[in-house]
Amino acid sequence: MTSIETLATFFGWCTALNFGVLVLVLLFFSVFHEWAGDLSARMFGIAKEEAKATFFRVFQQYRLAFVVLNVVPYIALRIMS
Repeated sequence: MTSIETLATFFGWCTALNFGVLVLVLLFFSVFHEWAGDLSARMFGIAKEEAKATFFRVFQQYRLAFVVLNVVPYIALRIMS
C-alpha cells in the first residue's frame, strides 16, 4: 500500500504543475485574448464574444477541478501526516 507521505508528495507535485498551467493559461489569455477569441471563433464557427465567454467558463471549471482534485487532497494528506 502507498504511504501517506508518498501520496502527499504526489498531490504536491500535481498541485504545483496544475498551478503552473493555470498561471500560463491566464497570462496567455490576458495578453492574447483578442487573437485567441478570433481564432476560436473561426475554428468553431461561433461569435467572438461567445468564444471568449466559453473560454472563461472552461477556465473557471478547470480552477474548481484544480482545487477539488489537487489542493484539497494535498492539504488533507498533510494534516493526516
